[in-house]
Amino acid sequence: MSDRPVTLASRVTCHFLGATPMRLDQFLRASRLVLRRTVAQELCAAGAVLVNGAPARPARTIRAGDQITLRRRHRLLTVRVTMVPEARQTSRHEAPMLYEILSDSRVDDELWGE
Repeated sequence: MSDRPVTLASRVTCHFLGATPMRLDQFLRASRLVLRRTVAQELCAAGAVLVNGAPARPARTIRAGDQITLRRRHRLLTVRVTMVPEARQTSRHEAPMLYEILSDSRVDDELWGE
């Protein structure tokens, strides 16, 4: 992949490896992994979001190639960021192109110490 931007639609431009960074909470919202940015911020504050294996704050910079693990209720979702959008808004059809699902599993709360 190149460092050049790729246009997915007429108004959304994305970058591959080594390109434009984005805040974690904004990426989670843009990729539609979380419905609202405030929910993404709350998940980060609760320690339910890991980036490259480490707990992450909402302002953590996300780049293509990063691995995000998101724990919600009884699900553990791990994705790899494939591209970062330049705009904070992405369409429903473009959002799944921003990441690649590595694993999506059901977990017991006992594993997390709850």
